[in-house]
Amino acid sequence: MGIRELSLLIWVSSIFSLVHLSIGFVPVDNYLIDCGSPTNTSVGDRVFLPDNSDSRTLSTPNNILADTNLNLTSTFGSPLYRTARIFNGTSSYTFRIQKSGRHWIRLYFFPFVYNNYNMSTASFSVSTPQFVLLSNFQPQDNSPVVKEFSVNITSGNLILTFTPSSNSFAFLNALEVVSVPDELITDDAQTINPKGPFHGLTKQALETLWRVNMGGPMVTPLNDTLGRTWVPDQEFLLQKNLAKRKTGTVKYVPGGPTQDIAPDTVYGSATEMNSAGDPNSNFNVTWGFNVDPGFQYLVRFHFCDIVSTTANQLTFNVYINTWSAYENLELGTLTSNTLATPYYLDYVTKQSDSARLNISIGSGTIADTFPNAFLNGLEIMKMNDSTSSLGGVPFIPSSKPGSKSKIVMIVGVVLGVIVALILAIVMLLFCRRRKMARLQEAKSWVPFPTNGGNSYTTGRKFFNGTTNTASNLGYRVPLVALQDATNNFDESWVIGVGGFGKVYKGVLVDGTKVAVKRGNPQSQQGLAEFLTEIEMLSRFRHRHLVSLIGYCDERNEMILVYEYMENGTLKSHLYGSDSPTLSWKQRLEICIGSARGLHYLHTGSEKAIIHRDVKSANILLDENLMAKVADFGLSKAGPELDQTHVSTAVKGSFGYLDPEYFRRQQLTEKSDVYSFGVVLFEVLCARPVIDPSLPREKVNLAEWAMKWQKSGQLDQIIDPNLVGKIRPDSLRKFGETAEKCLSEYGVDRPSMGDVLWNLEYILQLQEAVIPNDPDENSTNQIGELSPEVVNNVESTTVTAMQVDVGDDLSGVSMSRVFSQMVKAEGR
Repeated sequence: MGIRELSLLIWVSSIFSLVHLSIGFVPVDNYLIDCGSPTNTSVGDRVFLPDNSDSRTLSTPNNILADTNLNLTSTFGSPLYRTARIFNGTSSYTFRIQKSGRHWIRLYFFPFVYNNYNMSTASFSVSTPQFVLLSNFQPQDNSPVVKEFSVNITSGNLILTFTPSSNSFAFLNALEVVSVPDELITDDAQTINPKGPFHGLTKQALETLWRVNMGGPMVTPLNDTLGRTWVPDQEFLLQKNLAKRKTGTVKYVPGGPTQDIAPDTVYGSATEMNSAGDPNSNFNVTWGFNVDPGFQYLVRFHFCDIVSTTANQLTFNVYINTWSAYENLELGTLTSNTLATPYYLDYVTKQSDSARLNISIGSGTIADTFPNAFLNGLEIMKMNDSTSSLGGVPFIPSSKPGSKSKIVMIVGVVLGVIVALILAIVMLLFCRRRKMARLQEAKSWVPFPTNGGNSYTTGRKFFNGTTNTASNLGYRVPLVALQDATNNFDESWVIGVGGFGKVYKGVLVDGTKVAVKRGNPQSQQGLAEFLTEIEMLSRFRHRHLVSLIGYCDERNEMILVYEYMENGTLKSHLYGSDSPTLSWKQRLEICIGSARGLHYLHTGSEKAIIHRDVKSANILLDENLMAKVADFGLSKAGPELDQTHVSTAVKGSFGYLDPEYFRRQQLTEKSDVYSFGVVLFEVLCARPVIDPSLPREKVNLAEWAMKWQKSGQLDQIIDPNLVGKIRPDSLRKFGETAEKCLSEYGVDRPSMGDVLWNLEYILQLQEAVIPNDPDENSTNQIGELSPEVVNNVESTTVTAMQVDVGDDLSGVSMSRVFSQMVKAEGR
């Protein structure tokens, strides 16, 4: 095939793709019925047929047709409400299904009075052989309503049964049974609380409760390829002044959502935050919806970035009620960095016990992005319950001769189930109370001393006093909850040990995995570090800082609860464990993430925050190997604007400590830069920063690596796993960056912002393809590793030091400085 023929084929394929996008879906099954009408009824380009046009589709004991003799088209916008069919006994429609799969079932109701039938008093149920769609349904007086369901039909026929309640009747104005595109509702979604995958949507019957066009007008069935109605969002906004509208042009692309997912009127309009140009805006835009309690809901978010001027310009958070559905959503990463491209996300909620469901959007936590968020469309669909019902309560059919015994049996069964449930609940509460009592009595360790007021923490009383570190936080976690989460601090659940105490893996009652750091009463770190950790992590939120979930100060305990990091420490992946080896690109991405976290600490508030304990053991990796800086117990606020440093006792970790800080006791952000420079060489060489087993010239990694760097032979000491896999320019720039970080005087060291810039440039230098590198295309979204990695979080005791120096040691050599560091308790 020549170039001309290939070009023609591509052009023809593109034309067919565009035609497919524009013509929409053609349903195989398309039954449109105007109930009670003697003639065809046209609604736009759709024609509804009389329900007596084929006697095989309807079975009813009496043929009762109702007509208002009024033209309701001008009032309600549709002629379908002028007539109705009344059922005074169990009746059914039968439809032949030519293509199995999901189908719309739309039921039109408008109550009016016909002879002796006042339809506003009707009460009835509607069901298929598999599902109850409506139970004891009573339409609202003088108010038309369309009930929309979607059901997966696998048999050759659909039987739709109308069952009047006792001493009542049923009615229907119009009916649709229409095929649904297979791609409209897939089998998979995501859950919240806890987060995870959901499978099995194809087996669910769904009822559409709300379908909303954010920032745009109403979309009628005449303007939707699937005959849907989208209502404006204004009446659902809880605070209209916090939102504003936005419109734009939509780009439907092959392989992405089509107009069958949502029309361009929906994707081409949005409601966004009304930040009014304020870069410090911090609020959520919230919509409130009435729902039926006792059900799970499928919530579909429709996004199309018609707000940004460049891709990846903003990130934002999405919430369902108080639960985070998506944190720091960056649409560009999901749409190949293409603006104005539709995208949607599906979430399944837990069973609701509330009649209210709130949807919120708000700015993300990533620094240096203008606060904004937007939403284009929303669908809320009720899912059938465990009894295959969408109606909420079971219904009892109207009585017939000989049916009284069946009714008595049903009532008896219901009462028996209720009694059994009450007994089960009582037993459950009794067992739970006994378990909690046992936990309270557990004494698996010696608590902090409390005699003479010398306890390491003064507990709840302290936080209610003059110090406001935690009094305004909602982070306090009951001790019994942490005992339950960690199997009563089971030693086999320990995943790390530091100077503050042991770290346990835990699972909260909602399924959330956590890391629980429990203070050790023999540790030299105590209340000060505990309070500092809470203060720092409650003030700062960043994707590259480990998040604090909570703390506990009951019964003289000092416990911190963090998000669980599946892949443990950076240190464990470099040496000393069986964790998988990292490629050079992965190591650079981890260094970049760590640098971002530290840069945010140094610049993200009025005063710089100096970490003071930067090391590979305090850089943790999540399930995607994204780096997060941890352990803020030694952190310190930086100098005032008119000062150059903070005078303070020296604290840090052996091998990473800034010698200038050690000599002068003068702390600046450049002390973190020095420690990070040591981490850079640690990443490159994959060896401990202090190894007494080696010859004297190799004991200290920083000194040893600097000698090779200055001689231009850094490639001689790199990790053997990286030999031949680092581009020379990338290695050269990396060595220069680490060398600058380790400058003897802080004024000669770069800022963390400069370090971050250099690392990103180093990654660009490495981006050329390296032969035989299986991870050459890796990103921060690397696939899951083996489950064994989970057990390697802080798997070894981390050695560190904490020294207090009273004299200025300026002029002392680096070797002498290290020789004076005698104490080495682990952090």
